[in-house]
Amino acid sequence: MTATSVLAPKASFDFRKLLHAREAGVFAALVLLFILGTVLSPNFAQSGNLLSVGQQISQIGIMAIGATFVIINGEIDLSVGSIYALAAISTGMAIAAGLAWPVAILIGLGVGAVAGLLNGLAVVLLGVPSFIVTLGSLSVFRGITLLISDGAPISLSAKQPGVAEFTLLGQGRLFGVVPMQLIIFAVIAALGVVLLSRSRLGFNTYAVGGNQEAARLVGINVKTVKLTAFVLSGLTAAIAGVLGLSFLSYVQGVTGTGLELTVISAVIIGGAALFGGSGTMWGTIIGVAFIGLLQNILNINGISSFWQTVVTGLVIVAAVAADTWQRKRKTRA
Repeated sequence: MTATSVLAPKASFDFRKLLHAREAGVFAALVLLFILGTVLSPNFAQSGNLLSVGQQISQIGIMAIGATFVIINGEIDLSVGSIYALAAISTGMAIAAGLAWPVAILIGLGVGAVAGLLNGLAVVLLGVPSFIVTLGSLSVFRGITLLISDGAPISLSAKQPGVAEFTLLGQGRLFGVVPMQLIIFAVIAALGVVLLSRSRLGFNTYAVGGNQEAARLVGINVKTVKLTAFVLSGLTAAIAGVLGLSFLSYVQGVTGTGLELTVISAVIIGGAALFGGSGTMWGTIIGVAFIGLLQNILNINGISSFWQTVVTGLVIVAAVAADTWQRKRKTRA
């Protein structure tokens, strides 16, 4: 019997107990927010508005799925907004050049995966902190995006071959009701839940984030786990970028600026610890929904976008403060 098999059951139980408690707290906050929205506006709880919120949060949600793996590993990825733009520009240029739209999508997704791989290699091989690596790659990928597009926006016309089919991914609705973006987010979220909670990759992710040296000693390939997380982060950012292009039929070099902050905020609000080792995909999904509902409530009630930024920032600080307090309490216990 190996050390891994001895430690696995206990570690799995401890994680589950901790994560379920966090999910319950975040979900309770989401329910309270929903009730508040219903009280403040009679239109808030209408199906049309809620489906609109679902469509609006889908791209952020998809990016947050990949970012969750990185953050639970104890790392950070600040470059997802730039990867979003780079993948969208690459896809748009491919379609404009006459390539079939499925091929163009594969090119965009490949660009995102390679960008994530480069981030991961810099972290695991060079030993540079991920904050520094992705802070630098944020500018590098953004610069490449501007270079290949020559700073000019790309606009797709319905007259171009395949564009009408491509735009269905972002603009279409299943049965004329449910946004396709929301369905794609739901599928990717389901895959994320399975990977994180039911697979060896998920167990190794928690182990590496909780104690990297202990994970290495029980035979977990720490570098592979971290590398996989960054590739997933780049890939999900690229998927979101492709959907963004499909929705607007337009992209420019500065598209996606600041998205990384919203993505990280959703994961943190969902209960993931910035220091790694804890968090859950369900928590991230709830965190994404929380941000979407909060912004929708503020919009419906005519709150200035400036105040929305302030409120979102305060919520993030409160979430981090709550996480820090929980950690200190558990340490004292």
